[in-house]
Amino acid sequence: MANKKAQNNFFKRLNHKYRVTIFYDHSYAEVISLRLTKLNVFSIVGTSAIVLIILVTILIAFTPVREFIPGYPDGSMRRDLIMNAVLLDSLENEIRIREQFLENLRDIVSGREPRTFEYSPDSNANIEGINFARSRQDSLLRAQIEGEEQFNLITSQRTHFPANPSISHFVAPTTGLIINRFNPRQNHYGVDLVTEVNQPVVAVMNGTVIFANWTIDTGYVIQVQHDNNYLSLYKHNADLLKGVGDYVASGEAIAIVGNSGELTTGPHLHFELWQNGVALNPELYILF
Repeated sequence: MANKKAQNNFFKRLNHKYRVTIFYDHSYAEVISLRLTKLNVFSIVGTSAIVLIILVTILIAFTPVREFIPGYPDGSMRRDLIMNAVLLDSLENEIRIREQFLENLRDIVSGREPRTFEYSPDSNANIEGINFARSRQDSLLRAQIEGEEQFNLITSQRTHFPANPSISHFVAPTTGLIINRFNPRQNHYGVDLVTEVNQPVVAVMNGTVIFANWTIDTGYVIQVQHDNNYLSLYKHNADLLKGVGDYVASGEAIAIVGNSGELTTGPHLHFELWQNGVALNPELYILF
């Protein structure tokens, strides 16, 4: 009985009404008057706190304000994380290849037939009923596609070429992931491509090497002069395969991807494309 009576008294105190009145200091005229209970005050404060927490969470999760929080990665750190992930994947693949090589070497030394890791067929798979003969429809489709694409060098609408008819095709300097795009406002006049270590760098078009040397900031650099005043630059190489005055063909290896120079954070290729002294966005000319 005592506990029940105490609970009733508690709820009565929560529902007990209070009046909050605001007066002018000089005239004591009433400005506003509110009738509140303790339960109303607790409800308003609790709801306001929940709404404030939700708004702060949305602000941090969906706006750049989160980058000012200590410990949260900024754009540069995220690029480094992507680069490290790519390098880690390449390292794992290299370790796997070396392990396969050592296993095959042990098999050869032991007199066993070396195993292959390229394809491991399922012993339970039934392939006897599969017909590998080429059908007539397949042959006609292949002939049609090959005829249409025989002289078609542009494979995507993303690639944009100049109006000059003598410039018809650029090849990609190497294969990789673009982590830093063309941005003249930040004095970045090319693109950064992350790729495997020791990946070859090729000339994007026929031309003549006009510079091949070491620089403090960008390491081993090679420049190739092309027709119609096009100039291509390849920076941060591990080694140069061509010298000044060498004529190079489109797609010919001219350097090796590396991490040379002080202005680098990891193995990658910095590639620039210029014409008449004006920096061009390589992504508008080359399909990477």
